[in-house]
Amino acid sequence: MEKWISKIKLSAEQRSLWARRLRITYGVVWNITLIVIILLGGAAVFAASAGAGYFASLVKDEEVLSYEQMRKDIGSYEETTEVYFAGQELAGSLRTDLFRTKTSLENISPHLINAVIATEDEFFYEHDGIVPKAIFRAIYQEFSNASMQSGGSTLTQQLIKNQILTNEVSFDRKAKEILLALRLERFFEKDEILEAYLNMADFGRDYNGRNIAGAETAARGLFGVSAKELTLPQAAFIAGLPQSPFAYTPYGNDGKLKQDLSPGISRMKTVLNRMLKEKFITVSEYEHASEEDIASSFIKSGKKNMNTQYPFLTDEVEKRAKSILMEVFAEKDGYVPSELTKEQMDSYLTLADRALRQNGYRIHTTIHKGIYESMQKAAKEYKDYGEMSEYTLKDPDTGKSRSYKEPLELGGMLIENKTGKILSFVGGRDHSRSQVNHFTSLRPIGSTMKPLLFYAPAIEEGFLQPGSYLADIPNEVKENGEIWPQNSDGQSHGLVSARTALSKSYNQAVVNGYSKFKSVQPVNYLYKMGITSILPEENDHLSLPLGGGGEITVEENVNAYTVFANNGQFADAYLIDSIQNSDGTYVYQHEQKSEKVFSPQTAYLTVDMMRDVLSDGTARRIPGLLDFEADWAGKTGTTQDTRDAWFVGSNPNITFGTWIGYDHQGKIQTYKGKRYNQRSQEIWAALINAAYKENPDLIGPEEPFRMPEGIAEFPFCALTGGSPTDLCRQAGFVESDLFHVKYAPEAAGESLKSGKYVLQKGIAYEVPASAPEDFIYSGPMMSREILSRFGLDSPAELYTYTKNLRKLVVYSGEKIEEDGMPPSPVAGVRINGAVLNWNKSAQKDLLGYRVYMATGSSRNYTKIASISISDEPGITLGSANASYYVTAVDAAGKESAPSTIAVKKP
Repeated sequence: MEKWISKIKLSAEQRSLWARRLRITYGVVWNITLIVIILLGGAAVFAASAGAGYFASLVKDEEVLSYEQMRKDIGSYEETTEVYFAGQELAGSLRTDLFRTKTSLENISPHLINAVIATEDEFFYEHDGIVPKAIFRAIYQEFSNASMQSGGSTLTQQLIKNQILTNEVSFDRKAKEILLALRLERFFEKDEILEAYLNMADFGRDYNGRNIAGAETAARGLFGVSAKELTLPQAAFIAGLPQSPFAYTPYGNDGKLKQDLSPGISRMKTVLNRMLKEKFITVSEYEHASEEDIASSFIKSGKKNMNTQYPFLTDEVEKRAKSILMEVFAEKDGYVPSELTKEQMDSYLTLADRALRQNGYRIHTTIHKGIYESMQKAAKEYKDYGEMSEYTLKDPDTGKSRSYKEPLELGGMLIENKTGKILSFVGGRDHSRSQVNHFTSLRPIGSTMKPLLFYAPAIEEGFLQPGSYLADIPNEVKENGEIWPQNSDGQSHGLVSARTALSKSYNQAVVNGYSKFKSVQPVNYLYKMGITSILPEENDHLSLPLGGGGEITVEENVNAYTVFANNGQFADAYLIDSIQNSDGTYVYQHEQKSEKVFSPQTAYLTVDMMRDVLSDGTARRIPGLLDFEADWAGKTGTTQDTRDAWFVGSNPNITFGTWIGYDHQGKIQTYKGKRYNQRSQEIWAALINAAYKENPDLIGPEEPFRMPEGIAEFPFCALTGGSPTDLCRQAGFVESDLFHVKYAPEAAGESLKSGKYVLQKGIAYEVPASAPEDFIYSGPMMSREILSRFGLDSPAELYTYTKNLRKLVVYSGEKIEEDGMPPSPVAGVRINGAVLNWNKSAQKDLLGYRVYMATGSSRNYTKIASISISDEPGITLGSANASYYVTAVDAAGKESAPSTIAVKKP
């Protein structure tokens, strides 16, 4: 530094000064640099210590797995879980994993081994289980909230994640994964780890539409060759699948080749490029493999192979067992299942699925073997399901329409009322053709909704009783004259009892009643009965009690109907009674719970009404189809355009319901002269007869439904709902039916009265005692409030559709009072062709008009007609030569002077 300064032309004193300044500056900078280095080093040590401490805290409770345990976990893909009928008889086993054929590394093509390493873990033979750089990159991406996160997992870590841990994304799981990966690498050779991975990895679906895992299964399921025989492009295609198995797989879940195979082929080319980069293949090999038509190597679609005698049963058990175990594992960790996040739920479902595949559980169901088998047999033997339904769908890839045909399908469930045990079910007609379980799939419910949403809740709330009248008239008439809703017979029946309306399944009666009742929010009763698929906002839709606006499953529907047979108590249906470990210890045992939905009185009254459905209603054919007798109550259901047909029936022991329809909701046509409802009931009867042969005491109890206390039969006035009165008897509306005594008929006030009246526009107006007899009627009248009770807007609606009103009319509540003035003469009397007309008078106390006639030249006029003021002024005349005049008559009986004479000439 001093030499540099000496070259500058400065005085000695100046050079000394500058040298001193530079030495000081250099010292300060050097010291600061040392301090920064020391601080950064300390921070690094602190961060490393903190990171190590945090890592230690994450894994401090992790069980140290032994060599034997790790060998079992990474090499054991399955231990068969068995399913048992209620009588401890084996029904079959669940699939314990994806479809898989294990193989050894020496029987796997080197192409596939190299492709997997190049794609998933290029440092596989160099690292000790983890790649720190990749882990730090993943941590940075997590903290920086990067949109693309790589995960930083080696093949060893992936094996740990899939065979020992879960797919949960968390630091806790990642720390355990790292620890176990390091430990696994200490115990096992690289080839052992690689072999385990290649037998474990998911590879999408095969040509049967089955989920597959393992290299051997993938090679045979996609290309029809062994894993050892794979060509380079075939190996590259398979190696690309684990990143996103179901996006890249060439097959759909129906086993058919996808229209668009480009995602998988593009991924294959990415794998080949990585193999080239890692020098596993040459440029020439890369180019030839990239150009090969891999699509031509795929196996054509095949028929699915089922590995169980009871596929619908084992499929359903697997689904429910997984959900049960998910909750068991979550509760064990201190979580409330209903409060789990989606990520947590997915994690526990992964654990549950793995446990089902590996732990060898013994799952005990509620299914009665004999009944289950007999029902499946009866379902197959029924001959009159009907024709195939044809429908057209547009292919989203090609845009072209394609025609399909499908058979009528069936779903059914038998349940024990008191316990909720599912004793049997029918999932469909042929599992090999369609794996859709029709006892758990959603369908429109039709009129089986009526007792659940309207009749039973209305009885519970005191809105009606079995004998209460409802107005079976249209709720809406559109501009084109179309009425809504329509009854199945195309008729309207006026005032009918709730009992009759239910047994005949009248839609109009329900809609009009529900329009007055829906403010109670009856949809909440559905939730108490286990029906969760109906949204609260559907409550106010008048189509809801007809089954519109919501879909439910056969299970939900049948389960809800057990409430009526079970004294108003809801016992949630269940299929799995217990789950045991292979050593016999219980992992899960069902606990019976019940909830009150209706009072015993409401439940019995609803049952009593539904008895009429089978005795004189829409299911009256069923008793004649049965091989046994029991106290049955039930309800039919049909949806719009007869796309679905239901029947649910209960006796004191069991409830059984069936649904028939087409998966694509085609119309159920008449077949061999049998309409949809006849075949629906024949199928129901055939299945329940088969069940009866297996267990007569259970299916056909001799005891009837027992009527609880608090129910009695009362006479009542059907119009008012109150206790009978002399006027009600005079009108002929006194009837008798069962009541909940809490809502026994009481005096109904002044809803009926008797007196003299005239009709104006269909409404009765009282008149003075002096009113002339030729314009008045005498008898009982009902108040306008009764119209409101039935949900009617005008008397015209009542008169048009009701045939049982006899002479009963609606009272206006007003009386025509005489004004003391004589009526003015009638004006505008004239003859138009064969009709005598006149102008209508505006006087308010007028009752009508009298028409007088004299024949020929006679002046002797006689009265020939009395025309009410509410009628159009006019009368049709004969052909004789005669003259006419008209007078007006008021409420006091006063008559106006004659009008001008009108002459009808021959």
